[in-house]
Amino acid sequence: MQNPYLSVGALTKYIKRKFDADLHLRDVYVKGELSNVKLHSSGHIYFTLKDNRSRIQAAMFRSSASRLKFRPEEGMNVLIRGDVNVYEAAGQYQLYVNMMQPDGVGELYVAFEQLKERLGKEGLFNAEWKQPIPVFPGRVGVITAPTGAAVRDICTTLNRRYPLADVLLFPAVVQGPNAVPSIVSAIRQANRHDSIDVLIVGRGGGSIEDLWAFNEEEVAREIFSSRIPVISAVGHETDTVIADFVADLRAPTPTAAAELAVPDRVEVSRRILESRSRLHQSLMTRVRHERKRLERLESSYPMSYPERLYRPFSERLEGLDERLGQGASRMITERKLAVSNLDARLAARSPRQILAQAVERTDRLDRELYRAAEDNIRHHGRMLDSAVRTLRALNPLSVMERGYSLVRSGDRVIKSAGELEAGDRVSISFRDGTVEAEVGTPSERKDVER
Repeated sequence: MQNPYLSVGALTKYIKRKFDADLHLRDVYVKGELSNVKLHSSGHIYFTLKDNRSRIQAAMFRSSASRLKFRPEEGMNVLIRGDVNVYEAAGQYQLYVNMMQPDGVGELYVAFEQLKERLGKEGLFNAEWKQPIPVFPGRVGVITAPTGAAVRDICTTLNRRYPLADVLLFPAVVQGPNAVPSIVSAIRQANRHDSIDVLIVGRGGGSIEDLWAFNEEEVAREIFSSRIPVISAVGHETDTVIADFVADLRAPTPTAAAELAVPDRVEVSRRILESRSRLHQSLMTRVRHERKRLERLESSYPMSYPERLYRPFSERLEGLDERLGQGASRMITERKLAVSNLDARLAARSPRQILAQAVERTDRLDRELYRAAEDNIRHHGRMLDSAVRTLRALNPLSVMERGYSLVRSGDRVIKSAGELEAGDRVSISFRDGTVEAEVGTPSERKDVER
C-alpha cells in the first residue's frame, strides 16, 4: 500500500504551486497600514500590512525599495502593488511589494516633508548658519543648466544691474537621474575658486518631479557645507524646495536671485549722488558755522588785547623760574653738605688713618702690658719672699739647729716610739749629718723614750 503521508516540504511546495497558478495573486492592489517596519541594512524592507480586520506579512526587495522617494514609517497608510506567494522556509504566505505610495498624499510630498523635518531637527535651517550676502560682489557664480530661460534671465539681470561683477557659469544637469551628482559636483567646483563672492543655484519652473533634484538630501547638505554664500533660485515664487531652506538666501525666481546677488547700478549711482549732495551741504554748513565762530573769536575781548592772554602765563613763568632758582640753590647746598659729610666719613675710614689709629692703640697696649707685667712680677716677688720666710720658719733643719733630730724608717717619719719594734732599722738625721741605727730591746726603748 502506498504511503499517504506527505512531508512538510512537499505540502508547502504543493501549496506554493497553487498560489503560482492563481492569476489573481500575480498582480494585486492592496491598501492598508504599515506596522513593524524594518529597514534592513541590505536595502530590503520588511513590514506587516494591516487593517482593522486582518494583517499580512510583506517584503519589498532592494531593487524596488531603491525607487521609493519617501521613507516608509510606522502607522503610514499606503497603496501597494505586488504579488502574493508562499515563503517556503517559514511555510507562510506573504505579500511581495513592487510599488508603494502613500494613501491620500503624493509620494513626493511625503518624501519632501520627511526630509524637511529630519534636516530641520539637525539644525541645517537655523539662522545662525546663514552667511551674509556681500553688498558689492566682484564675481558671481551661477549653477544651472547652460541653456534655457533661467541662465539667460540671470546673466541679463546681472549685466543690467551691476556690470562691474564678473559672471562665472558652472553648467549642471538640473533635471533627471543625473541631476543630483551634477549639481553637487558644480557646487564643489565653485567652492574651489577663491575669487567667487556669491553663488546662485537654481533653475526655471516646472513640475515637482522636474524640481525634485533640489529636494534631495545630498544637494541640501552640499549647499549647507558651501563656504560661499548661496542664493537658492528654483522654479517660480510658489515653488518651495529643500534647497530654499538650507541656502543662505531664498529667491522666488532666478531673476530675483540675480537682483538679490548684486546691487542696482542706477540705485547705487543715485545713492552716491545723494551722498555727495548731503556731504556738500554738510561741508558748506560746517564752513559757515566755523566762519561765524572765527568772526566771534576775532571780535572777542581777548583777541582785541592779545597781550593780556599770555600775561598770567608770563607771571606764572617768572614765579616758577624764581622757585626753580631757589630750589636749585637749596639743592646744591644740601648736596655740598652731603658731600662734605661723606668726605669726612671717608677720611675717617681711610687706610692711613686706620693704620695710625692701630699703631697708636698698639703702643698704648704695649705700655699697659709692660706696666701690668712689672706689677705682676713685683706682686709675685712679694709672694715669693713671704713663702720663703714661711718655709724658713717651718724648715725642720732650723729646728734641728736647736738640738732636735729627725727619725725615719724607710719613707716614714717616726713620731712615736710605739711605731718601732726591736730590730727595726731607722735613719736619724741631725743638723750636721745622718746616722743609721737599729732599735734595741724594749728596756732599751724605754731608755730612749726617757
